[in-house]
Amino acid sequence: MLKIKDGGHRLFENDPETAQLVSEMLLDLEKHGLDAVRRYSAKFDEWTPPSFELDAKQIREAISRLDPEVIRDTTYCQDNVRRFAQAQRATLLPLETTPRPGIVLGHRHIPVGAVGSYIPGGRYPMFGSAQMSIIPAKVAGVKRIAACTPPVKGEGYFPATINAIHEAGADRIFVVGGVPAMALMAFGMGVMEPVDILCGAGNKFVAEAKRQLFGRCGIDLLAGPTEIMIIADESADPALVACDLLGQAEHDPNCGVALICLGEKFGRACLIEVEKQLKVLPTREIASQSWATNGRIYVAESREEAIALSEDYAPEHLELHVEDQGYYFERLTNYGSLFIGEETTVAYGDKSIGTNHILPTSRAARYTGGVWVGKFLKTVTYQRMTPAASVEVGEVTARQCRVERMLAHAITADVRVQRYGKKP
Repeated sequence: MLKIKDGGHRLFENDPETAQLVSEMLLDLEKHGLDAVRRYSAKFDEWTPPSFELDAKQIREAISRLDPEVIRDTTYCQDNVRRFAQAQRATLLPLETTPRPGIVLGHRHIPVGAVGSYIPGGRYPMFGSAQMSIIPAKVAGVKRIAACTPPVKGEGYFPATINAIHEAGADRIFVVGGVPAMALMAFGMGVMEPVDILCGAGNKFVAEAKRQLFGRCGIDLLAGPTEIMIIADESADPALVACDLLGQAEHDPNCGVALICLGEKFGRACLIEVEKQLKVLPTREIASQSWATNGRIYVAESREEAIALSEDYAPEHLELHVEDQGYYFERLTNYGSLFIGEETTVAYGDKSIGTNHILPTSRAARYTGGVWVGKFLKTVTYQRMTPAASVEVGEVTARQCRVERMLAHAITADVRVQRYGKKP
């Protein structure tokens, strides 16, 4: 393997200073409730409305300010997300089986009661994130969804975000951001019942708040700075590959941006293209920082080595610009979402195609996928037995319990053997 450009160490959301700050904020927010929310909102967002929750009139007014094309396009994107979530839900069926005579085992998929959706809006008002947590939860059958989104500093709430949240199906909309938003949804603070799951992407403070609130409620996953990796062979277009790398680099100075190619000539052509495109990129201030700090170009000696590099990196987004797409598709396993062929790109998944953009980062793709309808369902089991089966299982259970020295457990089996094993 040749390294044409090697970025620094990958970022993991385990900064002690961030953890300490978030811990202190959460304690303050739990103790002082909405007063603390108002204090932090004024400090960080210069936002102190009479109420953080929008009423129906405010929602209608926000939507009325939008170009009709924005509304139509949002409907198009959300329809794709909804159709995919519905198709996913259709695969999740109840189960009932009889492994032995008289024993019935089963499982059911039950939606959680309430979800708190966070729609980020710091550097960019990412209103497309609304459908990614709200629609799968709705399709799963969640009865109550509260959404929080930060204001745009100096402007108030962003109309396109309010429209997206409302159209996706949130029951309540709060304009508050960051750690206070996560605390509001997790604690309730007298304005709502606490949610069962917190969902949505955000900055390192939001991610840390989710980490610390896990246990009090569930979370979708811990998503840190976004990532893109591209595997490209000699058939790929260096200009298009460079374009896609920079498409993610504009997110944040801490983005992970990586290319694995199969030839040094191609890798150097991509490097030239990236530098060329950065000169005219409207968001080059952020993208150039990300590329300079975290950009990587590796030259693999073979397809096998390219796959091994990608599997170790376990990227959030993985694009394939290769001729033999099937070869890679069959062998790659560690990624948040896979984009096969140059016809698709990460922005499609982020905004409109229908798959979810809340995905694992920092190598979490080794053990989890992204948000989907199943994140909002609890798979719970049940069992039913005949008296005869209870005797059969009870005798084995009692013996096993005694080996473990759990005598009270054994007695619960013994009494059933005695009760149901009596001769008529």
